[in-house]
This record gives sequence, C-alpha cells and structure tokens, in this order.
Amino acid sequence: MLIMASSKQNKKPLIMRQRPMNRVLLSLIPLVAAAVYFFGWRTLVVLAVVNAAGFLAEFLFARVYKQQVTAAVFVTSFLFTLTLPPNIPLWIAVVGIAFGVIFGKMVFGGFGRNIFNPAISGRAFIYASFGVPLTSGWVEPIKGVFGGFSSFQADVLTGATPLAMISSGEPVSLLKLFSGNTAGSLGETSALLILICGIYLLIKKTASFRIVLGGVAGFVVFQLLFRLTGIAGAADTLSALLSGGFLFGIMFMATDPITASQTTNQGRWIFGAAVGMLTALIRTFSVWPEGITFAILLANMFAPLLDYLLKQAAGRAKPKAVGRRCPHKAARIGRSVQGAPHGAKSPHGRAKSP
Repeated sequence: MLIMASSKQNKKPLIMRQRPMNRVLLSLIPLVAAAVYFFGWRTLVVLAVVNAAGFLAEFLFARVYKQQVTAAVFVTSFLFTLTLPPNIPLWIAVVGIAFGVIFGKMVFGGFGRNIFNPAISGRAFIYASFGVPLTSGWVEPIKGVFGGFSSFQADVLTGATPLAMISSGEPVSLLKLFSGNTAGSLGETSALLILICGIYLLIKKTASFRIVLGGVAGFVVFQLLFRLTGIAGAADTLSALLSGGFLFGIMFMATDPITASQTTNQGRWIFGAAVGMLTALIRTFSVWPEGITFAILLANMFAPLLDYLLKQAAGRAKPKAVGRRCPHKAARIGRSVQGAPHGAKSPHGRAKSP
C-alpha cells in the first residue's frame, strides 16, 4: 500500500506547465479573436485540429523519451495556425504541424534541445511542398458590423495579399494594413494588434526587446537602402514593414528563447538584426514574396555559432581588461603561474597544464 501511494505521488502530470508559455498563449488570444472576426469561425476549427495534431505528435515522442508533453507545444500550434491562409485544407495544416513538432523539435531530443523554431519549420515545409494552396486562393475579410462572428468562413476570393501587391508596385492602403481589414494569413493582417500583443510580452520580459528592435532596425535600414538605390522590386519601407508576416515573426517567433541567441545581449542584437536584414534581402531578390520564414530559420541555424564566438571573444577580452586595470596584479599572476611546479594549482584554482 505504501509503495502504491508513493508511486501515485511521484507520478508526473501529462502536461508540463510553463509560465512563460502561458503568457505567450494569453497574448495570442486577441489575434485569434481578430482572425475569427475577419475570416469566420472556421479559424477555431483549424486551431483545434492543429492543437490536437501537435499534441499527439509530441505525446508519441515524449512516451519514447519518457518525458512530459510541454505547454510549449500549444504555443507552437497557435503560432503555426496564425501563419496559415484562412481557407487552408485541414489535412495540410495537420501535415505542417506534425512536421514542425517532430522534425523541428522532437528529433533533437524534445523541448530545450531543438535548433529550429518548430512553428516556422512546419510553415516552411508546407510552403515549399504545397505551394498552390499556400500562395493562392486568398480571401477578403468578411464585411459587416459583426464580420466573421456571423459567418463560418470567408468565401470572397482575391488575387493577392498586400505584400504581393506591394512587390508588384500596386498601391496598398496603410490604414488597412494597420487595422488588419485586408487579405492575408489568419493572424498576420493587423499590425496594430500584433504590436499591442507583442508589447505585452516585452513588458513581461517574456520576449527580448533587443531581438525585436534589432530586427526592425535591420529590416528598415536594408529596405530603405534598397529603395533609395532604385533596386527593382524594393517596396516602400513603411508598407513593407506593415505587410506580410514580418511583425508577427519578429515579435513571436524570432524571440523564441530556445532557438534564438539568448546568452548575451550583444548576441540578441545581432540575431535580431540578422533576421531583419535577411527578410529584406529575401523579399527583394528571391522569388518568395515573404522572407521572414526563411530568415528566422537561417538565423536559428547560426545562433549556436554566434553564442560560441561571442563567449570566446568575451573570454579573451577579460584577461586583457584585467591587465589594463591592474598591470602589476596581472604580472604577478603570470609569474606565479609560470613558476608553479607541474600539476600545482594556479591562483585561479586550476591545475597548471604541462
């Protein structure tokens, strides 16, 4: 009886609660509500299906690893859903989130060990694999006072998103880009709402302001440079900033504490700037109208190397700084280390190498 009681007490809950992830989920609720208003109640169907598929994918691997399912999988599912077109086939959404959770996180060993952002990984996979459903068939927001609250889904097709229109030189209303009353992905149309929800995360210190500001600065500088030099395909800077998924990506995905550079403040600035600059480069010079997806994945790839190089540089700079401030102390330390017998400890507590 005592053994059974002890085993019940030691049994872990199925899902590991994570307070930072709860804050991210809370910040995404207004964007989900806006997606329902603009594109109808089908938004919640897509969200429910994606969360169920994402949870199942992580649960199966967590059983193998003898781990708990983490609350982070629901953040991944929410973020992934909000990057999808409103009328995406449900089976494509399931394939995307399963790929993102399995190959973006679980194959690396689970939460905290992954290199790439799982939501972005899943989005990139279906973007490359199912180009037509992901890049065509966009719909206009539902009209009327109650908008999508009075309709299941939007069905008025439109030829292109604002980002595609801007890339082709067509004018786009800045007011629509700011308010979100335009075609686009479920959670990426309203720049105003994205900024409000993102600022909440910055205030709570769940997201790094250095990554966000570095990303916006890198994007604006490069986009403005391309525009002023007359490069073909370079969009107006403000319109480019407010359209597409850049603001959503830099606020909610680039700031992922696992896959971003998070060990030094300098690394955060560099990481964010790299995401912004790569987004502008990809949008301007590649065939892809949206660049934030691949920009974040590329930055994720080099984040560990960036952290390593910055740590190495800081380690080399510390003895030099000590020498400049206390030259006599540095000289005494150097002489004592040189004169210590083989295997003796240095003044820093480490054995002298042969």
